[in-house]
Amino acid sequence: MKDSILNKLHMLIDRHEEIAGLLADPGVIGDQNQFRELSQEYAQLEPVVKCFQNHNSAQDDLTAAEDMLKDDDADVREMALEEKKDASEKIEAYELELQKLLLPKDPNDESNIFLEIRAGTGGDEAAIFAGDLFRMYSRFAEMKHWQVEIINQNLGEHGGYREIIARIIGKGAYSQLKFESGAHRVQRVPETESQGRVHTSAATVVVMPEVADVAQIEINPSDLRVDTFRASGSGGPVSYTHLTLPTITE
Repeated sequence: MKDSILNKLHMLIDRHEEIAGLLADPGVIGDQNQFRELSQEYAQLEPVVKCFQNHNSAQDDLTAAEDMLKDDDADVREMALEEKKDASEKIEAYELELQKLLLPKDPNDESNIFLEIRAGTGGDEAAIFAGDLFRMYSRFAEMKHWQVEIINQNLGEHGGYREIIARIIGKGAYSQLKFESGAHRVQRVPETESQGRVHTSAATVVVMPEVADVAQIEINPSDLRVDTFRASGSGGPVSYTHLTLPTITE
């Protein structure tokens, strides 16, 4: 493992221990916002710390196995070879997992989502396919103990949905479903087909994170500029108003 990665891991472990101490501080416990933010950061660091601890344990096993290879007993050396192989495989797996855990995370990964499914080409069969997709996502949400709220739906004539929009409430919903966005296609003999011919149907899926409340922008009426213009022509006089909004800077 590269020294830069090891240094970063040690820094994260130090931060994890620091947060553990802060969470026991009465002053922090009394500040709900700070306590919540630190708790979230602690939970995010926990998988990294545990994986690194497992990596170090496997590294110790590898060192012990290499020492056993120097033993005069052939049976001990044979056993050491097996332990060395097992430890090496674990170290490789833990290093790969650590690299994934250290990748920058999408800030919306823990968000609830809005799921929109629309039937595409394929007529009634596309609506049925859209219904199958929605049931699949609903079952997955049920397995994760997430809540599903239907916001809007347009039923198909022979079942399924021409369109359905739902809100899925659950921790990490966006991280688990964000890659489902896009066009989905199925080739099968539809329920509406009497001749047994295979049809191709499609549906589109959109997964959007539920954003936090956005602060309302306040505009002072005195900052507005309203210009009224009049013009005349063959159709008679016409007036229109032009409204100029103030420039908003962050």
